[in-house]
Amino acid sequence: MFDRLVEKKIREAMRAGEFDDLEGAGRPVNLDAYFSTPEELRAGYAVLKSAGVLPEEAQLLREINELKEKLEACRDGDERERLRRAAGDLTLKYNLLVERYRGRRRSD
Repeated sequence: MFDRLVEKKIREAMRAGEFDDLEGAGRPVNLDAYFSTPEELRAGYAVLKSAGVLPEEAQLLREINELKEKLEACRDGDERERLRRAAGDLTLKYNLLVERYRGRRRSD
């Protein structure tokens, strides 16, 4: 019953054009950052994100993804190398933070 009501409301909103101006409309959703976040942190991070607050790990993932996008578009060899190094450095920092978190969870 509830599912049908929700779907009806969504269809009505679609017909009214309420979803037409959403950020990212017409582009695929990039879920790389979501799935690279440890499962036990995803719900909490989603709440923080909704509040406009990002934990350090999530901010790092965002920056890593931005660097990777720039790297894909970049044609200058020196700039590509700089972007590759920066993405690698941030990835290392992210991995260390996640490992530290996992280590704490194991000891609890």
